[in-house]
Amino acid sequence: MGFETYYNAILDWLQANLLTTHAAVEWSCILGGLAVAYALGRIARPRFVAWIERSVRNDVLRSIILTPTGVGTCLAFVFFAQICIGASVLLDYFPRWLFAASDLALAWVAIRLLTLLIPNRFLSRLLAVVIWLLALLQVSGLLQPMTTYLQGMNVSLGGASISLYGVIKGIFLAALCLQIASAVSKVMVRRIRTSAGLSPSLQVLIAKLVNIALYTAALLLAMSSVGIDLTSFAIFSSAVGVGVGFGLKTIFSNYIAGILLLADKSIKPGDTIEVGGVFGTVHNMFARYALVLTRDGKEYLIPNEQMITNEVVNWTYSNRNIRLIIPVGVAYGSDPHQVKDLLEQAADNTRRVLKSPAPLGRLAGFGDSAIEMELCFWIADANSGIGNVKSEVLFNIWDAFKEHGISIPFPQREVRLLNDLDGKTD
Repeated sequence: MGFETYYNAILDWLQANLLTTHAAVEWSCILGGLAVAYALGRIARPRFVAWIERSVRNDVLRSIILTPTGVGTCLAFVFFAQICIGASVLLDYFPRWLFAASDLALAWVAIRLLTLLIPNRFLSRLLAVVIWLLALLQVSGLLQPMTTYLQGMNVSLGGASISLYGVIKGIFLAALCLQIASAVSKVMVRRIRTSAGLSPSLQVLIAKLVNIALYTAALLLAMSSVGIDLTSFAIFSSAVGVGVGFGLKTIFSNYIAGILLLADKSIKPGDTIEVGGVFGTVHNMFARYALVLTRDGKEYLIPNEQMITNEVVNWTYSNRNIRLIIPVGVAYGSDPHQVKDLLEQAADNTRRVLKSPAPLGRLAGFGDSAIEMELCFWIADANSGIGNVKSEVLFNIWDAFKEHGISIPFPQREVRLLNDLDGKTD
């Protein structure tokens, strides 16, 4: 008896909703729309893509234009379905199946476009499930009753009323907006860093400002869409600001110091610096710290505040040419003029030493056991290392001295054994 009741109910539903003339017309429109959309996708899309690739030179603009073409077939179906829906409404008929097909197609379009903007696979799959669930609720007519039920589950906090629907909507929109802001930020930052007309420090500064603007806009958009009055945060933000000022003082000081360093261009990516005993190249600058890469492969994360408060030696601040001095001692029997020429030739034979200014050998003084000479020379690539170029010059000096018989003295001491006060020895 129960099975027959269910069977008869299903049969009645099919006869009332599917096995009718109107339903047949709707399904004919759906199948016709799919055929038209498929034909347009096979014929028009390749020609449109080829025309865009030939006409649009800008990579970013071309990618923005071509992104919707991946869902062009589905959009064509939605357009065709909306035309059929409009015609049915004019004939005083509610096209249930056309609405359902159009909603499901739009859900698929939304999923494809949003998953392209969201790099996180878990969030993109979760978003796809949520969109399909909303589409199914809309098709079945349960979306509006469920929305009303969730809006009725609310609590009052002061003068504001917060519903479960608002909380769910806020979390969803915040996650969505932040992911979209992250994707857009990566594209814009990549574009900024490949711009040849901007200096490295200006590129980093603009990239930081773009990140701040996009993430702030995403949060404000999510909050305002939920219905939160942003003006109510004025008093709250002033109170929180005091706590943030004490609790997050170091973090904010590092952040502000990073902006100041980029604004005044005192330190920028690519500079060779020496700070706190660390010598290396500024590989990148972030909101809280600067990444300094040394010659031995170590990466030092130096807080930006230390760059402001401590002494920093920037070897390449205004000029990448730096002078190195190597002290050399020779025996007193050597000709200092000949030694001067040999020192200069040794530097000239080193690949990284600049020809202009020319290397200079000079007499620095007369020591206890040696004539003190100095070799001064210039290099333009301190980021490639200082010790290695000095080593190469010293090898050339050693070979030149050995060839010309120049000796390098070393300290010698004489030890004398004296008699005692009575003139007797042991």
